[in-house]
Amino acid sequence: MHMPITPPRLPGRPRLPHPTRGGGLFLVVLALLTTLPALGLMIAAGIPAAAHGTPMKPGSRTFLCRQDGLTGTGEIRPVNPACEAARRTGGTTPFYDWFSVLRPDGAGRTRGFVPDGRLCSGGNPDFTGFDLARDDWPVTRLTAGATVDFSCNAWAAHPGWFHVHVTKDGYDPAEPLTWSETEDQPFLAVDHPPLNGTPGTVDAHYSWSGRLPSGKTGRHIVYMVWQRTDSAETFCSCSDVVFDGGDGEVTGVHDPGGPGGLRPAPAPRPAGPPAPGPTGTSQR
Repeated sequence: MHMPITPPRLPGRPRLPHPTRGGGLFLVVLALLTTLPALGLMIAAGIPAAAHGTPMKPGSRTFLCRQDGLTGTGEIRPVNPACEAARRTGGTTPFYDWFSVLRPDGAGRTRGFVPDGRLCSGGNPDFTGFDLARDDWPVTRLTAGATVDFSCNAWAAHPGWFHVHVTKDGYDPAEPLTWSETEDQPFLAVDHPPLNGTPGTVDAHYSWSGRLPSGKTGRHIVYMVWQRTDSAETFCSCSDVVFDGGDGEVTGVHDPGGPGGLRPAPAPRPAGPPAPGPTGTSQR
C-alpha cells in the first residue's frame, strides 16, 4: 500500500491570504475617496478632458466672454450683456470650454457646410449662444490696412493652417451672420505658424503677422478657420472688431476699475498745450 507523499514546505516569503469580498470592496472605496476630491477640483476649476484653441488676437467671442465672466473663485458670472445672453442660452459649460468651438467632421469645410446663422458656433450645438445677433459683444479696435499680430490659443497643439476672413461692407451685427455677408476669399492664410509657450495654458499660442483689409470702417467680424492637418477637426470662431483707427484695444470686457464695469475707450491724446484763457490763464 502506497502512502501519499506530502512535499515539504520550502522556506521563503509567507503566503498571502486570498482577498475577501469585503476587503476588495474596502480597496475600491479607498480608491474612490482618494480620487474624487482631485476630480472635484478639476471640475470646479473648469479643467476640460480635451481642449484645443481659439483666437486671442483679435479675441474671439468665447475667449473674451470667458475673460468677462470668470471670477476669482472660478465661477462664471458675465457682466457684458451679450456674454450674459450667451450664458442664459447655453449655460456656463461653453465658457469653460472656450477653446472647443469645432466640428470633428469638418475636414476644412465651411461655406455650405456650416449653416447660415451658425457661423460663430461652427454649427456646434454646444455654442449656439455665441451665434446671437447682437451689437454689444466685446470688440477689438483696429485700423484698416494696418499690419498687426494675430494669435490663436494652443491649449492643445495641432498642426494645421489658418484662413482669416472678414465681413463685407454694410455688415449689420444685429442680424444673424450668413456666408453671403463674408468676403468670398480670406484676406489672410497661414500654414503651420510657430507655436509659442507650453500647451495646456492660456499663454500657449500660435502667432503670425498679417495685413488687415483696407477700406473697412465700423463694426465687422473677423472669421477664422483653423483646419488640423492630422485629423478632420475644424475650428471656427467669430472675433468682433471695429475699424476706427484703434491699435488692438479691447472694450466691453468686465473691468472692476472701469466705469460701469466696462473698460472705456482710450482717451484721445491732446494736440498740444491748452489754449490761454481770456485773462491769460490756461483753460482746463
